[in-house]
Amino acid sequence: MFNPDLSEILKGHMSRYSLVTATAKRAREIAEEAKDNNEIITEKPVSLALEQILDGEYVIDEPDEIKNI
Repeated sequence: MFNPDLSEILKGHMSRYSLVTATAKRAREIAEEAKDNNEIITEKPVSLALEQILDGEYVIDEPDEIKNI
């Protein structure tokens, strides 16, 4: 099971809400892309999305008014 330390991501003053929302959005995109391309993905889309966020491949742009919620 993929269980990363989220303190590194949240250290940049990102809210947990933004992280969860962005991860869910990217996971839906990954699943939809796989479906459109008739691909079978062996990992869960949420795990893939979180890996992309941790690696910096998917950047979350968060408004200042919701940081540190």
